[in-house]
Amino acid sequence: MASALEELQKDLEEVKVLLEKTSRKRVRDALTAEKSKIETEIKNKMQQKSQRKAELLDNEKPAAVVAPITTGYTVKISNYGWDQSDKFVKIYITLTGVHQVPTENVQVHFTERSFDLLVKNLNGKSYSMIVNNLLKPISVEGSSKKVKTDTVLILCRKKAENTRWDYLTQVEKECKEKEKPSYDTETDPSEGLMNVLKKIYEDGDDDMKRTINKAWVESREKQAKGDTEF
Repeated sequence: MASALEELQKDLEEVKVLLEKTSRKRVRDALTAEKSKIETEIKNKMQQKSQRKAELLDNEKPAAVVAPITTGYTVKISNYGWDQSDKFVKIYITLTGVHQVPTENVQVHFTERSFDLLVKNLNGKSYSMIVNNLLKPISVEGSSKKVKTDTVLILCRKKAENTRWDYLTQVEKECKEKEKPSYDTETDPSEGLMNVLKKIYEDGDDDMKRTINKAWVESREKQAKGDTEF
């Protein structure tokens, strides 16, 4: 039985084929948004898979071996919370015991539209978080970090004060604005693509329906021959 990741990869291939076949703007916009969503899901699942593999390898170390001072590997931070005030966008990252490591082990580098956090040697591991394409410019000089009990607080100073950020990053904004009605992530991953195509087909005119039918048949024939590039 195919895994969820394999199903997502097949969906992505299907979307790419359909994008090559259609010239209708509405169809292309919907398929482009779906393509972005599927690529994000694939990236997240691959990161989770890599992290689980690394954790399994770490757990297999002999009990008698003393953990070295240097970190074994770097864990990508994906869970965080954020809010904002008139002057700052605040990002909260929970890391158990982070307040006990030396101050110099917690490093944050800012640019006008990004920041990256690196926490060294926390329980034998390093932790990294990189956020690019912030929604709006920030002041590098006015931005900072604070370490509290089990928490790292990143303070991004807004260049334009008293402005509201509806999203943390530009990518998140674009995905949300293009996003069609979401589907249940616990169900078959193929349902998302099917729902998008069904909606376009039902709302489209005769030319649009013919375009989708033709592209769908050709993509199925291509897939049956194993002619994929993923």
